[in-house]
Amino acid sequence: MSVYKDARSPYWQFDFQVGGHRFYGSTKCTTRREAEAVERSERENAQRYVAQTRAATTSLRLDDVAGGYWQEVAQHFAAARNTERRLGLLITFFSEDRLITDITHDDACAMVAWRRGHRTRDGERIAPATVNLLTAQLKTLFRRLRSRVRFEHEPEWRKLWLPVRQEHPRELVGDEAERLEAVMRDDYAPLFAFAMASGLRQSECLLRWSEVDWGAGEIRKTGKGGRLITKAITPTFREILWPLRGHHPEMVFTYIAVRTHRGWVKGRRYPITLAGLRAHWHRLRKRSGVTGFRFHDFRHDFATKALRVTRNLKLVQRMLNHADIKHTLRYAHVLDSEVADAFEQVAESRKKSRTKLRKVG
Repeated sequence: MSVYKDARSPYWQFDFQVGGHRFYGSTKCTTRREAEAVERSERENAQRYVAQTRAATTSLRLDDVAGGYWQEVAQHFAAARNTERRLGLLITFFSEDRLITDITHDDACAMVAWRRGHRTRDGERIAPATVNLLTAQLKTLFRRLRSRVRFEHEPEWRKLWLPVRQEHPRELVGDEAERLEAVMRDDYAPLFAFAMASGLRQSECLLRWSEVDWGAGEIRKTGKGGRLITKAITPTFREILWPLRGHHPEMVFTYIAVRTHRGWVKGRRYPITLAGLRAHWHRLRKRSGVTGFRFHDFRHDFATKALRVTRNLKLVQRMLNHADIKHTLRYAHVLDSEVADAFEQVAESRKKSRTKLRKVG
């Protein structure tokens, strides 16, 4: 067995090679027997990885190409689940045995039409931007093969993109915040308070205690595009997070099971998952009567209010962890009044200049 004890760690380590690839790491186990079981599991995973990678480099089957992309790249994305789902949609539509070189522009058009017919959980048609994400996923698979494959029927990508309506940032207005708070469960309230105070994306709000460094006074988390997000633990964050210590050893935000069902025991705490959060948010909107407001709009609400207070686009860019300030510019409408004031200041300065010229003449 390729397991060994490292004096620098209380855990057994594994280190082995499969097909010329080296695999190593911690088993997170303190006994040899448990470590050997983990090593066997890791070796099986490694063999599957090598087999899929080899298949992807020689096979043009959509399932093999998608599998290789997943193993080599996509599984490490911050939004890996979304990528996995889109790959699954491609295989569902085209079939796993379809050769990627046989996919034509007409096939891609049919895929777009098929995806446009899907609906959200609320029964609404999915947005054009969501359809475009599936098209972009297919294009990515084509792009990865261009160095070794000549495509004679590659889709005309520019003709496949659906027009996307410019998104207008949505704020909580009037009594909407109070209406949401009035019907919110107490165990979910800290997570929503954190989302509103941090401006983080939905998946980024599901914190682990390992990402909260009380000593350094900082939250460090991997966000969209693998970018590191750092947030100082302000008094507001501390007030939200500190009382949650001890509820769960790994996850920060938890809920209390209201009934015993499928392994859940009534009264016990369990980590809030992304699926659970989405289901709760769906019920919360329905009960509160707040319409046209998505969970992601908490981020828009945060950004709009931050820009209104700071009047500083660069600062808000950093607060939102935007890689490019052009993404922050969508909130620039908040500064319209400031622009109007500047126009007035320029007009006033010109009036004064003309007055001085008349006096000199």
